[in-house]
Amino acid sequence: MKFLIKFAVIFLTIYSPINCKSVHGPYREDDESRMHPNLPATDRSFLKNPKEETNEYWEEIGQEFVEQQINRKLNLNTAKNIILFMGDGMSIATVSAARVYSGGEEQQLEFEKSTYTGSSKTYCVNYQVADSACSATAYLTGVKGNMGTIGVNGQVKERECRAAMDPKKQTESIASWAMKAGKDAGLVTTTRVTHASPAGVFAHIADRDWENNVAIEEANCDSSLDDDITEQLVHGHIGKQLKVILGGGRGVFTNTTDKDPETQQGGWRTDGKNLINEWLENEKNLNSKYVWNRTDLMNIDAKTTDRLLGLFDPSHCQYNLDIKDKNMKEEPSLSEMVDKAIDILSKNEKGFFLFVEGGRIDHGHHGTQARYALDETVEFSKAYKLARDRLSESDTLIVVTADHAHTMSYAGYPNRGNDIFGTAGSGSNDKLPYMTLSYANGPGFDVHVTKEANGRVDVRKLDTKRSDFKFPTTVPLDSETHGGEDVAIYASGPFAHLFSGTIEQNVIPHTMAYAACIGDGITKCGQKK
Repeated sequence: MKFLIKFAVIFLTIYSPINCKSVHGPYREDDESRMHPNLPATDRSFLKNPKEETNEYWEEIGQEFVEQQINRKLNLNTAKNIILFMGDGMSIATVSAARVYSGGEEQQLEFEKSTYTGSSKTYCVNYQVADSACSATAYLTGVKGNMGTIGVNGQVKERECRAAMDPKKQTESIASWAMKAGKDAGLVTTTRVTHASPAGVFAHIADRDWENNVAIEEANCDSSLDDDITEQLVHGHIGKQLKVILGGGRGVFTNTTDKDPETQQGGWRTDGKNLINEWLENEKNLNSKYVWNRTDLMNIDAKTTDRLLGLFDPSHCQYNLDIKDKNMKEEPSLSEMVDKAIDILSKNEKGFFLFVEGGRIDHGHHGTQARYALDETVEFSKAYKLARDRLSESDTLIVVTADHAHTMSYAGYPNRGNDIFGTAGSGSNDKLPYMTLSYANGPGFDVHVTKEANGRVDVRKLDTKRSDFKFPTTVPLDSETHGGEDVAIYASGPFAHLFSGTIEQNVIPHTMAYAACIGDGITKCGQKK
């Protein structure tokens, strides 16, 4: 008995709450309030729907969702058409913040209404955090590759001369799979049509920057032996078969001696080639049209146009906010480009594959210019809605995803209804307000932290309303980096339910191919070569 009593005393001494405090450090009653501050009461003027304050409102939402889920029937039809919408750099934080920007916390972007969701892991073969080249190879060809390379497997190192020309190291895109099955294919982007993401549709290259002969030669490679990305788009086996190519990038198609119709500046090539003219010379028996402004695009008659090339800027397309601010009437929207692409591709009775990229979401983030990034996300959502409204869910699979994330965070304790581009509060240690949106690194550092200010700049003294305003960052870099976290997948249409759970990014084209009965792998129709 004495032994048991002694044991109990020792046990309680070691494991008593008092001793736990001493082991883990002194207990402070204000620890919790520091982590979760007692914020001042807010007025209720922000409430668009006063019913939000009731039990019934939220219970009704919950019950409606449960009922919707249990009554949902699987769509097991064969996908005639496939559209892959890719928001470049569209992290989950970007989606959440863009939702608020579009109208409020309770809103949904159009693609968020998709019937099924999942997430993908975006790393490259050789890097934890992906770029748009290795990720495009994954989600378009079904094989992961190295950073900076496109349409080749992990055996090809970045900037390795001639390596990408080896057929054994090349990967084949879902656009090729679709065309082999008799479907048509095309691409639409707000970047140059030869940029990393769209290039994944048709190119095989050891360096994403090799968009023209000059870039190859600057890497000490031979441009006569390595076909640049633009040459592959115009003359390559896949590129020359694409029925629709819409985006920016006139500069990489034309020579320095060619004057741009808009800027009157020369192109970027030095090999004497005008690849716009060479594209028009291809397939002369087809009705091929080239346009470089919105008016000509809108006047294209799909019934009499078999192939369409539209290049609307020398480099990337303009930001939507700049188009509005500067009244650029000849700049087409992403929705208008998608609309015209569907007009032309829908003529094929066997269906089509279309790649759509909201590419300037990424560029806004790289500049820590969150207004650009979120506005481009909303425009991307509008283009998705147009496509989903035009094409039936019974035979058209639409998948929406991102290639990688970014370092933007959506944080602090802003009041409900607060301007997403505004401040989250002023309870910082330096007594200055801090912004709801900020970045882990990037060029915004020098705007918000200066030696003259001996610390952070008071954002109330900055013009935060500018479209190109740079948001605060922790680490100074010339360009903000990508983020390595998973990105979301949204799917609707035939076999959309397969896009659930957390998957490898390279699984995406295999799953789309399954639904459409294309490619050499297992499909709904059962074939596997």
